[in-house]
Amino acid sequence: MATCVSTEVMRNSDRWTIENLVPSKELMARAGKAIFEQAEWKAPVGIICGKGNNAGDGFVVAGLLKDHGIDCEIVLLYEDSFSEDGRYFYDKCLEKDIPVVKEGHYGDYNTILDAIFGTGFKGEVREPAKSAIENINSSGAYVVCADINSGLNGDTGLGDLYVISDLTVSIGTYKYGHFLGNADKAMKRRVNCDIGIKIIGETKEL
Repeated sequence: MATCVSTEVMRNSDRWTIENLVPSKELMARAGKAIFEQAEWKAPVGIICGKGNNAGDGFVVAGLLKDHGIDCEIVLLYEDSFSEDGRYFYDKCLEKDIPVVKEGHYGDYNTILDAIFGTGFKGEVREPAKSAIENINSSGAYVVCADINSGLNGDTGLGDLYVISDLTVSIGTYKYGHFLGNADKAMKRRVNCDIGIKIIGETKEL
C-alpha cells in the first residue's frame, strides 16, 4: 500500500508549498536532483523534453549529468514552450554547452529520461510526442520517467500510447495513476521522492 493523491491535490499542494515554504526554482531543482540520484546513468543519455515543468525537471537532470561528466543531449520536442522555471534551467544547460537537438538518435542512447508530459496529461498523444514515445519504447535503452510515464493519465493510469519504463520516479507523493489502469504494464519499478511538498487535501492508500 502506498499513499496517493489526485493530480488536483498535487497541484494545490505544489502551489501552497511554493507560496509558503519553498521557492519554485528550488522545488524544481530538488525534483531534478531526486530523479538524478535514483537512477544509474549510462552514457550517452537522451533527455526527451516536452513542455512546462516536466521538461524543466529534465533540464535540471541534464545539468547534473553534465556536472558529473556523463555525456547527454536534450531532445527538445517543442520550441518556446517553457515554464518560467523551465526556461531558467534550460538556459543553464546552454551555458554548460549541453547539446540540444530536435530529432533524437534514440537507438544510440544507453539511457533515456522521459520528461515529455507530467501528471496533468489527458487525452490523446499527438505529434511530435507520439513519435518520441514510440521511439523511446523501441530504443532498447534503459528508460527513466520523470514523475509519471508520459501518455498516462495521472488520475486513472489510462492511456492509448505511453512510455514503458524501467524506473519511474514519482515526485512529492504518488498519484493515483501510478497504480491504476495501465500502471503495472508501464512501470517495471517505481519509487517516490519526498522533496518537501506539503500535501494539502485528501490522500488514499492504494
